[in-house]
Amino acid sequence: MNTAQAQLGGVLAAGGPELTRLLERTERRLSEVAAAGGPELGGHATATLSAGGKRLRPILVFLCANGDSDDRLVAAAVAVELLHMATLVHDDVLDGAALRRGRPTVFAEGGRLAATATGDLLFSRAFAELAAAGSEDAVRALSAASSALARGELMQRADAWSPDVTPERYVERCRLKTASLFDASCRLGAVFGGRPALATPLGRFGERIGLAFQMLDDVLDVVGPAERTGKPRGADLLDGTVTLPLILARRHDEVLLDLDPPLDAERAAELCHRIAATGALDKARDQALTHVAEAKRSLDDLDLPEPRRRALDLVGDGVVARYA
Repeated sequence: MNTAQAQLGGVLAAGGPELTRLLERTERRLSEVAAAGGPELGGHATATLSAGGKRLRPILVFLCANGDSDDRLVAAAVAVELLHMATLVHDDVLDGAALRRGRPTVFAEGGRLAATATGDLLFSRAFAELAAAGSEDAVRALSAASSALARGELMQRADAWSPDVTPERYVERCRLKTASLFDASCRLGAVFGGRPALATPLGRFGERIGLAFQMLDDVLDVVGPAERTGKPRGADLLDGTVTLPLILARRHDEVLLDLDPPLDAERAAELCHRIAATGALDKARDQALTHVAEAKRSLDDLDLPEPRRRALDLVGDGVVARYA
């Protein structure tokens, strides 16, 4: 068992048997939703949902709630995971990605049209699940996250290969493309768990955790290896995505300022070595750790049961453990 898996086990233990029960119900409902897509799309959707992942966003839904409204909480957890999976499938189309979590992508196996349709299916079912729970505030929160994800993706595409991306612009892109769904997950837990007054502060906790998650994911892209990340080392470089390690490394290595497509895997690996040699990875990791520390401190003044508070702290630690 690796460090991240052990940390997740700690979260489940702190959350108690109720958390495990809710996650099991979420998995069953995800399987039902995927299978309902029919033989072809349902097969792709099922493969996508079963490809792995720690279900971190559903966990946040449950930990930010009292656990009183099981059915609506499960619907919210299913909705955030479906939306997350939809964005991954669509990202793979845009990137032309062959692997995701070490498995062939829908794009690689079924082609562009099948992958686009699968992502659309998952996206539409996310809102169908949440709408059935009957909360305008919840639908509004997920809709805001969905819009943010789209804006973040457009920003990332506009920044491709650019030598002019600032750390501030990078952080804003991370906030839109990743942290917004962490924020929404926490808000949905508060809304459906009888804690609407805590929706905003818990959302801020989620946003900080999401920022750290993306920053460390971008560090891992440089570090590799593929056996650990489930994708080729330097995948961000291969598609021109400008991440914080590259931004920071460019201050010390002018070769990194002038990158032109296309790159091959050998060149991407060479550039990863150059980025690492500048010390940029440690600096990026330190920024991520700052976001985790701020997230954990933000819980100090909230009225949370001690087991839930401890579990949320462990979620932050688990995000960091992905890098260890």
